[in-house]
Amino acid sequence: MLNTIWSEFIQPILRRPSRYQVAALCFRRDSGRLEILLITSLETRRWILPKGWPKTGFDAGGVALEEAWEEAGVKPRGARPRRIGRYRYDKRLRGGIPVPTDVDVYAIDTEKLYDDYPEAGRRERQWMSPQDAAASVDEPGLKDLLADVDGLLAASAR
Repeated sequence: MLNTIWSEFIQPILRRPSRYQVAALCFRRDSGRLEILLITSLETRRWILPKGWPKTGFDAGGVALEEAWEEAGVKPRGARPRRIGRYRYDKRLRGGIPVPTDVDVYAIDTEKLYDDYPEAGRRERQWMSPQDAAASVDEPGLKDLLADVDGLLAASAR
């Protein structure tokens, strides 16, 4: 019986290929200081970047823009989102099963935040310094990315 549980349930979960999401790192400069927008997740209320699964008809930058709008009410400044990095985390699917998920992060220069957007009232959102943002998220790879966001933004602008 234990052999059946191992071979038919546990091993397939451990071998499951990683999934893929796209995140929006929404930023602005306030009096010359860089700020990052974080939002809360719907279920656990932890601080995260807006992110989602790929969508038919959208490239990765388009998915980042769509998620930034739906989850945070972001109006971009105009430039196309730029990929600035990647991190990995364990996404908990229904039933609590962790699935390794790779997340490409796209920078979005933010002009303003709207008060009326699809997920308004369901999430909190807050502008933070890169250091405070890094300290607020749980995922180690995202912490590292946020800690180096100044350099990543500068490198992607070249």
